[in-house]
Amino acid sequence: MIKASNIQKYYGELQVLKGVDLHIKKGEVVSVVGASGAGKTTLLQILGTLDIQTKSNDSSLIINDIEVTHLNDKALAKFRNEHIGFIFQFHQLLPEFTALENVCIPAFIKKTPRKEAEKKAKELLDFLGLSERYHHKPNELSGGEQQRVAVARALVNSPSIIFADEPSGNLDSESADNLHKLFFELRDKYGQTFVIVTHNEQLADLADRKLVMVDGKITSQNKVSLTN
Repeated sequence: MIKASNIQKYYGELQVLKGVDLHIKKGEVVSVVGASGAGKTTLLQILGTLDIQTKSNDSSLIINDIEVTHLNDKALAKFRNEHIGFIFQFHQLLPEFTALENVCIPAFIKKTPRKEAEKKAKELLDFLGLSERYHHKPNELSGGEQQRVAVARALVNSPSIIFADEPSGNLDSESADNLHKLFFELRDKYGQTFVIVTHNEQLADLADRKLVMVDGKITSQNKVSLTN
């Protein structure tokens, strides 16, 4: 699913990632924890192809059997749209569009026919308990509802991998708990792999595996007993 070898990242002379090796299997829910500045978000952005690693002769990043560092910008954008979904701390919904329209945007970029895109979007919104919110704009939704719309948007193209960066960091405790449970329900229903950067220890401990980052490196990979 994801095989990363010797991932390095420099910003000028500052080395943020110091040779990260990582193997994530299909269907795993993996959490990434560590202090601020440890390199978690940088790693997530590189794994998600939003950023590029600093070139090194023995570095590689293989996702779904494709060496993504060999793709040009156009091919990489197409790969990202079809294979990867993103969930962020701040939902980043477009305020002028309804929940349904926001969810459909990645499908429209993929050139999915409107009828097919809306059918899949409604299926996801229904599953997420938002069947009565199709035509509500973001400012008419609660924080938890907005984040669930963002989850539906991440899933609309049926990506094999979901990357989430502090997905519950902007939610109240009840909404955060509901979102955490939702990730496992989604994994069980749709079979996606989840890689989640979080400071929330409860969410981190629910994962199949918890990766601990310290100073740009993964220092431990702990299997966790699932309680979901």
